[in-house]
Amino acid sequence: MNKPIINIEGVDIHQMDHQVFSNITLKVNAGDFLYLIGETGSGKSSLLKALYGELKVSAGNISLADIDLNKIKSKEIPALRRKLGIVFQDFQLLPDRSVFDNLSFVLKATGWKDKTKISTRINEVLESVHLNNVKEKMPYTLSGGEQQRAAIARALLNNPEIILADEPTGNLDPEKSNKIIELLQEINAKGTTILIATHDYSIIKKYKARTLQCANQKISEIVMDHE
Repeated sequence: MNKPIINIEGVDIHQMDHQVFSNITLKVNAGDFLYLIGETGSGKSSLLKALYGELKVSAGNISLADIDLNKIKSKEIPALRRKLGIVFQDFQLLPDRSVFDNLSFVLKATGWKDKTKISTRINEVLESVHLNNVKEKMPYTLSGGEQQRAAIARALLNNPEIILADEPTGNLDPEKSNKIIELLQEINAKGTTILIATHDYSIIKKYKARTLQCANQKISEIVMDHE
């Protein structure tokens, strides 16, 4: 039996003094594609923050890609982030530099030094998200869908084992949203585990996948009605 790539056992999560989750258990296998749904405030973002090391769990055990997040020290967070790609609703591209420089900044911050290798890797990820011709463009000149694809390219730079996407279609119209989910499916087909927090039920109905619901401090697996 393969070890789960995400393993959560008996976990409590608090944000400030508020308990978000109580005694939750979740196993995600390598290569899975999942949705995480729930009302605003149900804990979707808190769970993602726990998985990328920004929020400590207050009870239970949590690990991701063989890294024990209960014991992780701040100096080990960069190693965790190399195994993880994170995609946000608001893209979080640096507005004062080109797409190429945004991606280069991340590679240099994670230890890449060789300019040729940096350039080659940036070309590879931009091609994989179908953005071959925007390297020198500034983020504000791109459409929302293009900015989100650039953000996904940034998440792919270090060949992560897992991509955590927090409302990746939240600022996009339905057509662009569909394209982003199809792109994440393409990435998943190559072996990357994908976990998408979303409240966009039209996407979940159109693109079937395992669906987890956050409610009443718990996570439960649900079956959605599909189109």
